[in-house]
Amino acid sequence: MSTEKRPSFGAAIFVILFLCFAMFAQIFIIGQDWVTHITLILVAAVAAVVAMISGFTYDEVQKGVLYGCEIAMLPMLILMLVGVLVASWIPAGTIPTLIYYGLSFISPSVFLLTVAIVCSVASVATGSSWTTGATFGVAFMGIGSGLGIPAAMTAGAVISGSIFGDKMSPLSDSTNLAAGVAEADLFDHIKSMFYTTGPAMLVSLVIYAILGMRFAGGQLDTVQIDTILNGLRENYFISPITLIPPIVVVILAVKRVSGLAVMIIASLLGALFAIAFQGFSVGEMASFMNDGFVSTTGVAEVDALLSRGGLQSMMWTISLGFIALSMGGILEKTRMLEVLLEKISGIVSTAKGLITTHVVSAIAVNLFSASQYMAILIPSRMFVPAYKKLRILPQVNSRTAEDAGTVTSPLVPWGLCGVFFTGALGVPTMQYFPYVFLSFVTPIVAVAYAFLGIAIFKEGEIKSVKTYNDPKEEVKA
Repeated sequence: MSTEKRPSFGAAIFVILFLCFAMFAQIFIIGQDWVTHITLILVAAVAAVVAMISGFTYDEVQKGVLYGCEIAMLPMLILMLVGVLVASWIPAGTIPTLIYYGLSFISPSVFLLTVAIVCSVASVATGSSWTTGATFGVAFMGIGSGLGIPAAMTAGAVISGSIFGDKMSPLSDSTNLAAGVAEADLFDHIKSMFYTTGPAMLVSLVIYAILGMRFAGGQLDTVQIDTILNGLRENYFISPITLIPPIVVVILAVKRVSGLAVMIIASLLGALFAIAFQGFSVGEMASFMNDGFVSTTGVAEVDALLSRGGLQSMMWTISLGFIALSMGGILEKTRMLEVLLEKISGIVSTAKGLITTHVVSAIAVNLFSASQYMAILIPSRMFVPAYKKLRILPQVNSRTAEDAGTVTSPLVPWGLCGVFFTGALGVPTMQYFPYVFLSFVTPIVAVAYAFLGIAIFKEGEIKSVKTYNDPKEEVKA
């Protein structure tokens, strides 16, 4: 695509304002009769027209659409396989066993805290918030339902834990991307994130602990839990053996096996367990994996928990992902986002102004591009000259990219992460939104540090493998 062509600032801001107006109208005026898919198609069409008026050809705009679809392809394939995986792990006894043990041993008062901690550990180990959400997250949703915990709260704890691990793990794609585009050393980047993400996670855990106190004492419905436990024990193979599939998932993820391959292997392993231990036929398993598993125990609570999954159940979510990324691809490839950020970066002259602007810009790119990768990549690269001018180290740039770009991505209903977690956990984004505390606290900590001058590392202040002004020189205190 031509590097000379650029839309005007007015054209770029018009498209962004139209997107804001369209989403506002859908949520507050039209309501649920007008689905998000149609809104985003309309915005993409307007963006395409504005781009062509600005001098881009139809073929160039179409390349933007295809670029967005290319970004969406692998995540959406994984999301398809999440539906397949869930539909194979239920008849295999894997998810019933996790729910059974969870209901037997986890107290409602510490449930949300436990969820956040377990998911953070699993995500650090695997380097993937999506793998954690699709496995541990799905099981925790079932356990939470049995304990009487609102699904939105459980989903919030799952997502907070998952994105913490994804953010802090050296195995994570977002962690490596942020370090790479900001020209920071990977482990300098991770150490820098501890200053903001560590306190933010501690605050989040305290909030989950306080929320959990609401479910302490006599609120526990032991009759319902006993009913669920009996229903699970009488109708499914409950055994530690059925936990082999999630263990295999963790091992493969740690060994950096492709997420797509991990999902396929885990799904097939679940199908084999279902055939071997539950007596299902190959044909039945193929049907479950496509259409979803329907539990027919006769125990209403169990059937409600375990009737889910399947490839087809993910199609609404997957179509939204492709549409949103197509729109984002147009905005990126026609340089509309670049024009907006260039305008902003030119007026940044202080560290607190730079960090605050970077945080706001990353959140905005998340909203407008529907991709956390763009939210990390575009602002981080655009602000490199500003970081260099202020002699701030690259790991502060990369840290800020994740403090705003990574953690807020699950809060965008049409964004890749929002679409994924809604599909995997079965909770709409706007319902779990208030309970993903890490996503709110981390950007606040980042901006507060900027204004207080905390952990805004400059050249010569700390040991750093890389600097902007002399990448080959090791800077020592």
